[in-house]
Amino acid sequence: MPPLAVTFDFGQTLAKLDTSLTSARLAERGLHVDPNHIEHALPIAWKAYNDAVHQGLGGHPWKILMRKLLDCAAKGADARDISQAVDFLWEQQPVKNLWRKPIPGMLELIDDLRAAKVPIGVVSNSEGRLAELIEELGWSNRFEVVADSGKLGLEKPHRAIFDWTAERLGVPVERIVHVGDSLAADVEGALGAGMSAIWFDSAAKNHTHPRCRIAHDASTTRSALESLGLFIS
Repeated sequence: MPPLAVTFDFGQTLAKLDTSLTSARLAERGLHVDPNHIEHALPIAWKAYNDAVHQGLGGHPWKILMRKLLDCAAKGADARDISQAVDFLWEQQPVKNLWRKPIPGMLELIDDLRAAKVPIGVVSNSEGRLAELIEELGWSNRFEVVADSGKLGLEKPHRAIFDWTAERLGVPVERIVHVGDSLAADVEGALGAGMSAIWFDSAAKNHTHPRCRIAHDASTTRSALESLGLFIS
């Protein structure tokens, strides 16, 4: 049976890290890091994040991601300065979320899904203020539900957050497609909950997975959704 609803991860699926803002915030702490170096270090940092999720590390692996990012991007920086910068960014994340640059074409895809009467949700391992960020960005009217792990006390890849979202969408969990960039948190979490999954990864052109579709941009995400039976205007 075709899907009835679609959920999206937020960071690195709908919005990516604003590397210029990250660089500016680090400079406030006296740590000067080129935004391009931050960009180039992201794949390594996300691997560290996925490894942490696979290992079941608690306490939100955000700091693991950011620590690895700065270890790679701020070559030669003092380890203590990096640790203090990570703590500062974590404390400031609810005030000024660093993941805020729209990924090209994804909002337009959501608008087309909504025009086709498809309910849309967000499922994110976040800090507890994701709904406020979405409102700040002017995106609130696109989503029927926002599942924020920091607010709910539930996080991916555990199925409870997917079940919570399905209940509020009013759609059986097995009739939902989840789109996300993290193999551990999004793909394996969604599949474990009974959803279909699309692995959204800009580097996914050479990736394969036996149980999910793979997309690397908005266009291939649209194609993957249509291949699952969704009609998108």
